[in-house]
Amino acid sequence: MSRRSLLVRLGCAAALMILLALAAGGVGLTLIFDRQMERRAVAELALYLKALAAQVRLEGDGTMGLEAAPSDPRFEQPYGGLYWQIDGPRRQQLRSRSLWDEALPTIDTPPGRPLRARWIDGPEHSRLLSIERTIVLNDTATDARVHLLVALDRVDLQAERRSFLSLLVPSLVGLGLLLIIAMAGFIHLALRPFRDLQAHLQAVRSGHGRELPRGVPDEVQPVVDELNRLLAFHDASLERARTQAGDLAHGLKTPLAVMAAAARRARDGGQAALADEIDEQVGAMRRQVDRTLARARAGMAAALGYRSTPVGDAVNKTLRALQTLPGAQSLDWDADVAKGLCFAGDEGDLMEILGNLLDNARKWAHSQIRLVARQAGERDWTLVIEDDGPGLPEDEALRIERGRRWDESRPGTGFGLAIARDLVEAYRGVIGFSRSPDLGGLRVSITLPGQLRKE
Repeated sequence: MSRRSLLVRLGCAAALMILLALAAGGVGLTLIFDRQMERRAVAELALYLKALAAQVRLEGDGTMGLEAAPSDPRFEQPYGGLYWQIDGPRRQQLRSRSLWDEALPTIDTPPGRPLRARWIDGPEHSRLLSIERTIVLNDTATDARVHLLVALDRVDLQAERRSFLSLLVPSLVGLGLLLIIAMAGFIHLALRPFRDLQAHLQAVRSGHGRELPRGVPDEVQPVVDELNRLLAFHDASLERARTQAGDLAHGLKTPLAVMAAAARRARDGGQAALADEIDEQVGAMRRQVDRTLARARAGMAAALGYRSTPVGDAVNKTLRALQTLPGAQSLDWDADVAKGLCFAGDEGDLMEILGNLLDNARKWAHSQIRLVARQAGERDWTLVIEDDGPGLPEDEALRIERGRRWDESRPGTGFGLAIARDLVEAYRGVIGFSRSPDLGGLRVSITLPGQLRKE
């Protein structure tokens, strides 16, 4: 499938947009999770801070103490990731065991100020999310202010973040695959009218229809209408050409008949040489007219398209007609046609090809004529006709293959072969002339379009 394919372009664009949307969604969800996780951590630290504020006391001698420490085991484990610190009057300081011998940096704030959350440096080069507040234990004492701080190591937050991403990434990948599959199905359905249009055009080309159906989506209907108008104009033009060719042939018959009558009168009048010359030219003109009409009819048939013609039936009809001619019954006719072989064209054209080739073989064969037809590839088929006659001279075979005008050749020699060649070429086939290796006479090989008929 090429890069110009609409399916490839739409598929790549859809996949890219899905990937971008999933990436943006993943980043957005991660940012939302980080913010929500930080808020939850701040809320948890605020609870610890309230618990510390409720337990801190100031003795009568000004000594600061704590009735009960928070129960989270991380406060007791050295560098456990959760820390608290209390700074009191006269530089007194209480710390959780998790801080060991470290002290956290604080910012002096006035009492009653709302909680502040900030990132600070912690022990072992860690980063901590901290909240702190200044409270007054005794309103009558000016020095009874206590500064409380609770902090959480970023490593704990990152662990939760990694756990979240371990679920988010596979989910996004699975969602992306489902979306790509769904988009592929959507594109397949969206392009279905074009595949149907291609199938209908192939049916028109093969002769199974003469116009495209109109039950298509509105976006495709203008294309179908224009193609139908084009097909109608094409058919009308070909029909006019066929009528004009028939009129030309009919118009030439009367002058040729007059010339033939003149030749007979000349012969009756003792002018045999003049009569022979006129008869020769009349015969050449008739052959040329027949050849031109056959070529025009074949060209129109190939352009219009016909239903497939069974090759076996056409061979049998042609053989029955030829075997009634003088001398044909004494010949050995050997015909071998593959079963189900079909010709993608008009039956009359195929029979004219077979008739010219087999009649030429009948004229020159001594005792045997062989015909073999076989499938060649998916759409083409081959026809080989051989005889045991003298064969066609090499220069005349080359003259036929090169498309020379047969009104320049000797009258009555190979003219049927030239007509057969014109018909084959009109169907975009290939014809070749050689000497038969088995029978010794002329061997004609043809490749024509066709299809294997369904049984």
